[in-house]
Amino acid sequence: MSKSQDLDRHCGPAAVAAVFARRPQDVMRLFHSQDRRREAGPHCAVLARMRRPYREVPSADLARIAGTQHHGGIVALALPRAVPALDARHPPAVLRAARVMPVLDGIGNPHNLGAIARSAAFFGCRAMVLSGDPRQAGLSDAAFRTSEGGLEALEVFRAVDLPLALRALAPGMLAIAAVPRGGVPPGEVPRGVPLALVLGNEEDGLTPATVAACPVRVTLPAAGPVESLNVSVAAAVLIHALSA
Repeated sequence: MSKSQDLDRHCGPAAVAAVFARRPQDVMRLFHSQDRRREAGPHCAVLARMRRPYREVPSADLARIAGTQHHGGIVALALPRAVPALDARHPPAVLRAARVMPVLDGIGNPHNLGAIARSAAFFGCRAMVLSGDPRQAGLSDAAFRTSEGGLEALEVFRAVDLPLALRALAPGMLAIAAVPRGGVPPGEVPRGVPLALVLGNEEDGLTPATVAACPVRVTLPAAGPVESLNVSVAAAVLIHALSA
């Protein structure tokens, strides 16, 4: 059986339910507090059939297992999820299964990654692409926790050379660069094909090479004195607007 340090930690009822729903075979252990017995019951039954351990533990032990006080009373330890390389020359059908697919280029905060995944799943996205930028956060305990199960609802791919991948996705998808200024408002983005919404690093935004690979640029027009939005908030607004 895998060691605990080699496993991903999924914290909270929503995240735990999602991993059991999507890939129960990957769950190695389950821990829960007394007040989460009802939610844990069906998951414990699944693990019992697979002869894998589950246990009710005190809150202090649960925080240690979870690595955070924000564990929601239940923690599943699961095998790390693979993120396959994207072959843009032969893109999987899931990339075009929804109107919008978020593409993350250098987003370094795993909480932002998780929040974007949560919004993407909420608005019906089916896939997400992570760039090969060394700043790009990957799937982690924090990302899974923040996504509230959203990451399990998405197929996740990695594009080592994102500009090349974005060009290869055309003409079946239209790549749109989210930029702070100079782009068209969401209502003026062309429709007719699925959209790859490309979102950049929290501090520096998109690289010039990535922007150059996108035929369209989109900007959220500000109506107040605050200059910008957190990237996860901007992603939610744009996904909603472009999905309509």
